[in-house]
Amino acid sequence: MAIKYQFNKTSLQALEKNLKMRQRTLPIIKSKETALRLEVKQCKYEAEALEEKLQQQIAGYESMYALWGEFDASLVSLKDVQLGVKKIAGVRVPILSNISLEVRPFGLFSAPKWYFDGIVLLQGLAKTAVEREFVLAKLDLLDYARRKTTQKVNLFEKVQIPGYQEAIRKIKRFMEDEENLSKSSQKILKGLQAKRALDVDADVQEIGEEVEAYD
Repeated sequence: MAIKYQFNKTSLQALEKNLKMRQRTLPIIKSKETALRLEVKQCKYEAEALEEKLQQQIAGYESMYALWGEFDASLVSLKDVQLGVKKIAGVRVPILSNISLEVRPFGLFSAPKWYFDGIVLLQGLAKTAVEREFVLAKLDLLDYARRKTTQKVNLFEKVQIPGYQEAIRKIKRFMEDEENLSKSSQKILKGLQAKRALDVDADVQEIGEEVEAYD
């Protein structure tokens, strides 16, 4: 990013103000990045644990594969999913509050005994699948925020702060050189003025001597 500036005091003050703002903000952004990294890591663990749990439940389902032909899968359905919102390191993410499943009435005496096990298994599968989807959605949001925060840290730390510091050095060097040049010019001017004054005094003295000689 090219930093625009002029070689004057006003531009210098503006640059110094922007530099201080970024230097104060950088530690805050770094803390946010660290917090987001930890949250992303934890979220990945949760997603992996839910994936493992889901695979185990699917394996249990497959072990009863021969019986599922007799089972009415429509008995179990997802009724409602209650959501909340939580701020994690300044990022709003969805939180799964509750999963409501509905079990349709069936003939308790006419249905096989393993129907109850099948219903429990399907309920577990449904809940785990929904929980996993929400954890993955949460992971996507947190990881996106983490990447954006990392980009901002790099922008401040590697581009803007060094850029402002370099621009401030250039302006100060220019102003110092200008001041030194001005002082040198004043010295030269004073020297010339002093020399002219001496020349005038010499001319006056010479004229005075000539007048005295004439008298």
